[in-house]
Amino acid sequence: MAPPVPGFKLNENGIPDFEDLPLRKTDPQYSAWGLYGDKDELGTLNRLTDERVAAAAKSEIKTGHRISLNWPLDAQPERSFFARHVFHQELIRKAPRVVNDDVWTFNSQVSTQWDGLRHFAYQREALFYNGVTMDDIHGVGDDGRRATVNGIHAWAEQGIVGRGILIDYHSWRLSQPPSSSSSYDSFSTLSIPLSDLQACLASQNTEIRFGDILFIRSGFMASYATKSPSQISAHQDVMPHHFGGVERSEAVLRWIWGSFAAVAGDQPSFESWPAPTSDPYALHEVLLAGWGCPIGELFDLEKLAEHCKAQGRWSFFVSSEPCNVPGGVASPPNVLAIF
Repeated sequence: MAPPVPGFKLNENGIPDFEDLPLRKTDPQYSAWGLYGDKDELGTLNRLTDERVAAAAKSEIKTGHRISLNWPLDAQPERSFFARHVFHQELIRKAPRVVNDDVWTFNSQVSTQWDGLRHFAYQREALFYNGVTMDDIHGVGDDGRRATVNGIHAWAEQGIVGRGILIDYHSWRLSQPPSSSSSYDSFSTLSIPLSDLQACLASQNTEIRFGDILFIRSGFMASYATKSPSQISAHQDVMPHHFGGVERSEAVLRWIWGSFAAVAGDQPSFESWPAPTSDPYALHEVLLAGWGCPIGELFDLEKLAEHCKAQGRWSFFVSSEPCNVPGGVASPPNVLAIF
């Protein structure tokens, strides 16, 4: 993890105020390029300092109970949303010895995933985090090796580790009188308002601490489990896909910037989808390309929600180790919540 470079005005959390973004007025809107140096590949993960991680372990690990947040790699067995290559396992019998090997092939975003900094650029400017271009990503050096700039391997060095909080929006919404909460459908382009997320946090009595890793249970996994294969296939046939997710707004961007090191949800797109290319608050653009903030999608939060409710506690320790793939675009998170 790196401290901010000298020259920027910082607040009590060691970051610039949201109003000071972009840090360089010629950079794309809301970007924080150069905050940790022009070669930085960690972005908001720089908030996960040794001291912050140690404090999280001390405050959150009480019983040692562990919960996986990983959806099975083959959870979409025949087709996937966004037409991604599904998981395939080739099982190899190593006769004459009594030994087996296997070979896995899959798209790194076909199941639970961290979107990395090569995934989504500022679309109008065609620039990734810290001004990296598509040519930079697809470049080959004089030695014949492919470029690895902004690759997921940079996150594998120390992982995505710290204090996590769950906003169990799905349970909260179902507990509200029909007239008092926003309508929502995981398979429609509907937005989860920030006001609802904050109301859910208040009902849980969950405190946000700077540098937290945010998880939002939108209800996608619960809804997905009720649908037949033919219904799922019908949704996959519609292009572009339609998914509910977090609202796109300046208020949401301000909230994330001032609070979190990474964000994740149980839905295929963290923000409601499709996202208009003209939207000035597109979360994929600003979070990934502007701030280097990991976006997690398709996290299985069902067992986590059950345990949090039973314990009356929606904070925990998070340990996630992305795959060490030089130049990788995304990765399964290999993630545990620890209580």
